[in-house]
Amino acid sequence: MTRRTLTLLVSTALAAMLGLLGGVATVPFVALGPGPTFDTLGAVEGKPVIDVEGEPTFPTAGQLNMTTVSVVDGVTLFGALGFWLSGRNALVPREDVFPPQLSEAEVEQRNNQLFQTSETTAEAAALRYLGYPTTVIAGQVSDDGAASGRLQQGDELLRIDGRPVDTAQQLIDVLKGRAPGEAVDVTYHRGDAPPRTVTITLGPGEQPGRGYLGLTVGDESDVGFDIAISLADVGGPSAGLIFALSIVDKLTPGALTDGRFVAGTGTIDADGRVGAIGGIPFKMLRASEEGASVFLVPAGNCDEAARRAPDGLQLVRVGTLDEAVRALDALGAGQPAPAC
Repeated sequence: MTRRTLTLLVSTALAAMLGLLGGVATVPFVALGPGPTFDTLGAVEGKPVIDVEGEPTFPTAGQLNMTTVSVVDGVTLFGALGFWLSGRNALVPREDVFPPQLSEAEVEQRNNQLFQTSETTAEAAALRYLGYPTTVIAGQVSDDGAASGRLQQGDELLRIDGRPVDTAQQLIDVLKGRAPGEAVDVTYHRGDAPPRTVTITLGPGEQPGRGYLGLTVGDESDVGFDIAISLADVGGPSAGLIFALSIVDKLTPGALTDGRFVAGTGTIDADGRVGAIGGIPFKMLRASEEGASVFLVPAGNCDEAARRAPDGLQLVRVGTLDEAVRALDALGAGQPAPAC
């Protein structure tokens, strides 16, 4: 065997080995990209995404789509190169999506809980916007939390230090700046008994230096009808704005979209405030590809969205549910809407 032949064989073997490794060796990154989009005014697998029972609803038109981001895990070296070259995806450190202290099952559970919370909060925000009363209800009470033995799951929380709390977010805002060891007066209502006030010493929690009651809270709407949101295999909190708009559209006369294909994203709290989200370039791209002409952008995402918007997609800036409704009404009337 000549030296030249040996060199060729070794080079071929190395190339084959590198090719094999590139195809199977994973990198510590995940790929983010455009995910599925769903029309919340329509149905998925024959089931309405939003169904109102026990209350008259009004016809809708057009589409009102929530948008998502896809996450690809187990990316190989060659796969990472392909995602990078595609221009449709971004590579981010895996620990940003899957924190090392949590298992994949725990991450999935957390995302599902965030999605379920977004459904509940969207319902509360929509009904509050429409004038229906809402209440703040105590959820799970930690056994070792500050409120253990003082409050129970299902208690209606009325006031903190004499200040009324009409939504869970208001309660959270009232407690901001309070430190562990501080005492607060909590007025609550339980069952048929008259309201009572208890003094609770705040304990430590997730954020150092911040005082916690040691319970979860949620918003409930005091209405005589049911709203069901059905959308499986979707996680995260960013569909809140679109869910709330769809509920408003179904419970009010006139088509909110005026027949347009509107898409968007954004978290929402029970007071109707819209929060920024991640992955907006991917969401806008998929919405544009599916035919959306208008995209509702949380105010906190406007700068990024304006830099990355696909051609022909009108960006509408929204900071609250009320602003979103008024912007869509303006578009339907042929008037300008706030832009990014």
